[in-house]
Amino acid sequence: MELAQALAARGTPIYATGGTYAHLRKYGVDAHEVAELTGFGSLLSGRVKTLHPRVFGGILADRDDPVHEGERVRHGIPRIGIVVINLYPFEKTVAEAGASLEEAIEQIDIGGVALIRAAAKNFEHVTVVVDPHQYGLIVGGDSADVAVRRLLATRAFERTAEYDSAIARYFGAGMAAADLPGSLALTLPIAMPLRYGENPQSRAAFYLPRTEFLPEQLGGKTLSYNNLLDLDATLRLMVRAPLPADLIVPAGSDGLVRAAIVKHTIPCGVAERLEAAQAARAALDADRVSAFGGVAALDGTVDLATAEVLAGVFLEIVAAHGFDDDAFARLRRKKDLRLIRYDPKLPARLARELRVRSALGGLLAEDDDPKAAPERWRVASHRQPTEDELRALGFAWDVVRHVKSNGVAIVRDGVTRGICAGQTNRVDAVRIAAGHAGEFARGAACASDGFFPFRDGLDAAADAGCAAIIAPEGSIRDAEVVAAANERNVALVFSSYRHFLH
Repeated sequence: MELAQALAARGTPIYATGGTYAHLRKYGVDAHEVAELTGFGSLLSGRVKTLHPRVFGGILADRDDPVHEGERVRHGIPRIGIVVINLYPFEKTVAEAGASLEEAIEQIDIGGVALIRAAAKNFEHVTVVVDPHQYGLIVGGDSADVAVRRLLATRAFERTAEYDSAIARYFGAGMAAADLPGSLALTLPIAMPLRYGENPQSRAAFYLPRTEFLPEQLGGKTLSYNNLLDLDATLRLMVRAPLPADLIVPAGSDGLVRAAIVKHTIPCGVAERLEAAQAARAALDADRVSAFGGVAALDGTVDLATAEVLAGVFLEIVAAHGFDDDAFARLRRKKDLRLIRYDPKLPARLARELRVRSALGGLLAEDDDPKAAPERWRVASHRQPTEDELRALGFAWDVVRHVKSNGVAIVRDGVTRGICAGQTNRVDAVRIAAGHAGEFARGAACASDGFFPFRDGLDAAADAGCAAIIAPEGSIRDAEVVAAANERNVALVFSSYRHFLH
């Protein structure tokens, strides 16, 4: 209403459709219906209202072209100098649970997109506005500057690209075939500008589809580029991977709280316990040196006991389903600590999404193929792992898939005791993880994200005292590795999957 009233006060004629016209009239703005221009009322249940030469001629006419001006005058078409469009809320509609295909289709704007494109094309003479946050430019008179109109036109084309991308993503996701998109539409609106990127000399921003929502920040400093990367890595650890049911039976893991600490996108402590405070303490104790300055997440609510544990170490972020009032008050005493409340469904949604990264001036994209054969485990050694060892292997395997290659995770008693990531030397990766684990490596489970091309990696794990090992099969020397496991009396399990993470 503020925009409409300001325009009306200047004597600017206003044309509007349907509900907008009724709204303006209700509040005393002397608006006109678009039908007065076109000579047609709304057609086809509102699908056709503005698609008419008297509308588009008034927008697209070049004021400096005598031919254009002659045709405009001859046909009685008024000059249209400002076009204000808020597109049908397609993104909001499809984000709501239970939205039907029919409802989605009716929220695909046709005339609005066409009006925006026409006005943006003729930005030298026409101002186009696609966001209420831009209304101040009209009220303040800034849109008289052609540079401002060009900036608004740029944003207008970005908006229509976002809109079409959202529609394409929605239709593609609803198709039976699980193929990757034929065209990767990644035009996303800016969610927040960032102070800088990975380093202060880099410019950076965070972009997010309108159908997605940022986790809610409840306190602390503004999130940075690196914070967002670490938060993403930590929340992905909240998703428990499905384990082969024919081999391993979880021991009531649904009742356990998982806590994870991540530093530089690499897990440094993951634990599962019956209570959140116990899980948080175990995850921190797994590697307190690495946890310093890290990001912590829990797949539950932070109570006061948990807050006291987390307050004892310097962390950048604590993310959880929620915070009890006294826990929130305790953590807020650390002024810079960022507190994040996330939807419990978010980690699973992250795991399902298409993963995209830049390379060679283009983009790489991948997902987990739903048509791929299910993961299979095979006990390759003579010694069969015990039930406890199988569960420890499952936990280690669940963690190592989030560890940069060459990655190794050593687990005992529901806690990661040693993690090593990003090594070019596969044997060093085992030795470093075992070095972090120390005495806890004895009787522990060890997971390697890649297969053992020689027996040396398995020998390093056995030397440290690991009792059970899991790795992908597929080396031409698998038989040599199995023989080493039998020689060392280690339970060796092969998986049909691998989890390299570059």
